[in-house]
Amino acid sequence: MRKSSLIVAALVTALLLTACGSKSNKSSSSSSGGTKGGTIALLLPENQTARYESSDRPLFEAKVKALCPSCKLLYSNATQDPAKQQQQAEAALAQGAKVLVLDPVDGAAAAAIVNQANSKKVPVISYDRLLLKSKPDYYVEFDSPSVGKIQGKALVDKLKADGKSGSIVMINGDPADNNAKLFKQGAHSVIDSSGFKVAKEYDTPGWTPAKAQTEMDQAITALGKSGFVGVLAANDGTSGGAIAAMKGAGIDPSTRPITGQDAELAGIQRILAGEQFMTVYKPVKPLAEKAAEYAVALAQGKKPTGTNTTENNGTVDVPTYKFAVVPVTADKVQSTVVADGYWKASEICTAKYAAGCTKYGVK
Repeated sequence: MRKSSLIVAALVTALLLTACGSKSNKSSSSSSGGTKGGTIALLLPENQTARYESSDRPLFEAKVKALCPSCKLLYSNATQDPAKQQQQAEAALAQGAKVLVLDPVDGAAAAAIVNQANSKKVPVISYDRLLLKSKPDYYVEFDSPSVGKIQGKALVDKLKADGKSGSIVMINGDPADNNAKLFKQGAHSVIDSSGFKVAKEYDTPGWTPAKAQTEMDQAITALGKSGFVGVLAANDGTSGGAIAAMKGAGIDPSTRPITGQDAELAGIQRILAGEQFMTVYKPVKPLAEKAAEYAVALAQGKKPTGTNTTENNGTVDVPTYKFAVVPVTADKVQSTVVADGYWKASEICTAKYAAGCTKYGVK
């Protein structure tokens, strides 16, 4: 009996040692394998454009957590300040970020951030706006030149359909934003050969609606209330500012078609109310999720796959994933932003906009 007990005890001890060894090996493998976590920093440029805080950030964070529960997320918003963004990036690197996902306030100035990350062998994903004259590892973007072309075509087609001729006002985005330059180029490529004259044109620092309202006030003062037939506004925020200026001058905005971009909630509601003619819907969910996929892969020491083009930033051809954008007029709200779940009908169709929702079948 004593001998049997000793044999059993030896077997149990061996099994326990084997189990401990397996657990130790598994842990070791996990720490160096594809399931490991890492610190990912998301650096966004500003909060005047509503989508960054309401969509980009939560969608990115949710996808990272789904793909890598053990990954740590660092988040910063530079509130239109390039120097602040530089400090935020330096802080993220000091906190051990393994990947920077960077949407620059100023694409050229942010080259310093990329260079610093390069020196630490920390990969950088250029998000939404192109990082210029530096060496980011990847770029995830919307087709920016096509945004301006879509806006320009929508405005020109609408004016011609309404039998209008004359001058338009252009309210562009932030001159420090490379995307704003591309939107502007795309719009001009349509408008300049359309027969419509650009009578007044402004670049809007920080994309702020208040500055856009001031610019539109200046245009109305210079041109008179009847001196323009439409407005090319670069996004929904600047569109909102321009519409406020028109209302303040006693101009019915429904008589002057005005464009937008980003499909912000307020922009969609203005479209249904007839105050804004159109917006450009940029499906943020796939953009944010693609950036999250790339970031997790890089944090785990893997190479992301699936780019579909490249963008030259003045220094290198950056491997890029580019997403298409969609024009939205009142009759397309239901089939685009509501169908995609970007906005719920209950969010759009408050009492003030219920009539427009009924008219255009938003439900």
